[in-house]
Amino acid sequence: MATINFGGVDETVVTREEFPLAKALEVLKDEVIAVIGYGVQGPGQALNMKDNGFNVIVGQRKDSPSWDKALEDGWVEGKTLFSIEEAAERGTIIANLLSDAGQIALWPTIKERLKPGKTLYFSHGFGITFKEQTSIVPPKDVDVILVAPKGSGTSLRRLFVSGGGLNSSFAVFQDASGKAYEKAVAMGIGVGSGYLFETDFKKEVYSDLTGERGVLMGALAGIIEAQYQVLRERGHSPSEAFNETVEELTQSLVPLVGENGMDWMYANCSVTAQRGALDWKGKFREATLPVLNDLYDSVESGKEAERTIQRGSTPGYRKELEAELKELRESELWQTGATVRKLRSRSK
Repeated sequence: MATINFGGVDETVVTREEFPLAKALEVLKDEVIAVIGYGVQGPGQALNMKDNGFNVIVGQRKDSPSWDKALEDGWVEGKTLFSIEEAAERGTIIANLLSDAGQIALWPTIKERLKPGKTLYFSHGFGITFKEQTSIVPPKDVDVILVAPKGSGTSLRRLFVSGGGLNSSFAVFQDASGKAYEKAVAMGIGVGSGYLFETDFKKEVYSDLTGERGVLMGALAGIIEAQYQVLRERGHSPSEAFNETVEELTQSLVPLVGENGMDWMYANCSVTAQRGALDWKGKFREATLPVLNDLYDSVESGKEAERTIQRGSTPGYRKELEAELKELRESELWQTGATVRKLRSRSK
């Protein structure tokens, strides 16, 4: 482990220098890692661990699109690809990477196969933290650990293939064996993390739900819609409104922030842009602070979890979701975006 200073605060992190892949392989050499679910996180984590030399199998419902995807990715039925029940039976580490709704529905199936000495692994603290709504309460004689990559499974895989790594948090909820901490770190290295920082299940899910609803997705989409609407109502063309709202953000400014930070992005913009951004960012911060505090309160109280479970378990949810996404997709804003992307690709 290494102590790293983050903005004046010392934190303990784990990197591949202190905990190399060879050590992770040694820690998990006798384990069969059963990745249950092959949707969002499953493919990236399973393939990365497989390529890193771990003993990995996949459990997925047969004759589903995810089963077909697993076959396309090289998993072999009866050898490395099994039903959820059989994979959970075979696995000594059960990596429960089903959706939150899927974890609730299949918890009796997973729990039945959690024999003493096994390890239950998550990439989200939702099921454990909100046990009153999910009924996910692990037996006392198993280790319960978490590694949560800070991004999608697709990004995790892409970065791994290119030689990089997506940062991840890790946590231990229950240490029945006395080795849960070491297992969690080894799993984090195995799935291809850039570095690992310690948290707990509750903090992971609170920060995750806040981030998704806030800056990462909800707030970003909302403020994009608002600015686009203002520009259109003030007489600007769809192309101009989109380019000034989305295209410059995604293709120019965010990459600069990711490369060297917000100050570096400012330093590489015009004086007009610098001054305006610095003068207005405080107003946006003060305007959104109350909203973000309301959001965190809603997460902490369990209201967000309750709403997610209720909506996600509604029989017609998939149709409702598709209708909402269709509305987004067919809006002038994102139809303009589709045209802009096509035009951009022509110039490559």
